[in-house]
Amino acid sequence: MIAVQAIIDKVKVDGDQALYSLTKEFDQQDLDKLKVDPALLKASWDALEPELQQALKLTKQRIEDYETKILYKDHQDDELSYVYRPLERVGIYIPGGTALYPSSVLMTIVPALVAGVKDIIVTTPVFQPNNITFAALYLCGVTDYVFTVGGAQAIAALAYGTESIPKVDKICGPGNAYVAMAKRLVFGDVGIDSIAGPSEILLYVDESTPVDAVVYDLFAQAEHDANARTFLLSESQEYVDRIEERMEELVESQVRGDIIKASMDNNHYAIVDSRDKLLEVIDYIGAEHVSIQHKDQDSIVEAINYAGAVFKGFYSMEAIGDYVAGPSHVLPTNRNARFSHGLNANDFRTSHAIISIKKATYNQIAPAAEKIAQSEGLFAHQRSVSIRRESL
Repeated sequence: MIAVQAIIDKVKVDGDQALYSLTKEFDQQDLDKLKVDPALLKASWDALEPELQQALKLTKQRIEDYETKILYKDHQDDELSYVYRPLERVGIYIPGGTALYPSSVLMTIVPALVAGVKDIIVTTPVFQPNNITFAALYLCGVTDYVFTVGGAQAIAALAYGTESIPKVDKICGPGNAYVAMAKRLVFGDVGIDSIAGPSEILLYVDESTPVDAVVYDLFAQAEHDANARTFLLSESQEYVDRIEERMEELVESQVRGDIIKASMDNNHYAIVDSRDKLLEVIDYIGAEHVSIQHKDQDSIVEAINYAGAVFKGFYSMEAIGDYVAGPSHVLPTNRNARFSHGLNANDFRTSHAIISIKKATYNQIAPAAEKIAQSEGLFAHQRSVSIRRESL
């Protein structure tokens, strides 16, 4: 935490110069500018094969359709209304480094666009001129404010602004442990979506699901990171044993087998118990991804109270949710689903009540307000109410 706070303080004091020096120190990139030329974004899009362009367009459209459906609507009333307004400026952090994630571009930026955000500022530690992250940004129409900055220094720049990077109202998007800590430290000066921990999946399965399908659902989560967590729940020990044996057989043949094995060795949990006990486990863990593949999946899903997202059925595996289902894959981890939810368009809006009390209503409710104000010893409050009654 101390190291991250030092980075934040350096950016607050030295602005762009801190970003240049920190990028050279941590990313070994000696930059002459931070802002990405919009022409590079277009060139990256143009360089994609048509099939991949179509896949990204399909994903973008599905996210737009979903977010539009769930967008909160104003409640207009004669005296008491509630309205929603888009945030003016948000910062989106897109991970880079060893892997590029166009899906994270779409899953964070499209909800902001649907919400009506005016200015979207993007930071990403992506330095090659032709890449799929830039292509996805171009598809979203976000071309004016893209900066090649990563890590805690990018979060600091978004939170406090520099000569090049505008200060934003809220920061969203996944990142590594340094990014997560930086978001924690700047919260309050700026809004954030969540503090992301290692990714996780909980599968509740029975023999109606093929063993290999369960194994690859677990592998799909484990290949993210050696710290990724996987939970396997079932009412059958024999079925769990078959899954675990098959995992051992297949792991060595996986492209990211070393990462999967490290995750499975240290962060995999198999739990066998009764239905009632397993439902308690699901709610206790409040996992980022909860996949229910079970003959009684309808009743099981109905009983779940806490999850980042629930994936019901054989064809709704978590991997499809990572890309093209529609809801954002930016979800709460570390049991945070017990008090928060996955990113959506409504997180890029603020809201407020409009109170417009009419004279007749005032006459009915003013005496109660006076009594309560008097009981609290706030006599100017009481007089603010009573003076209007005297003028009636």
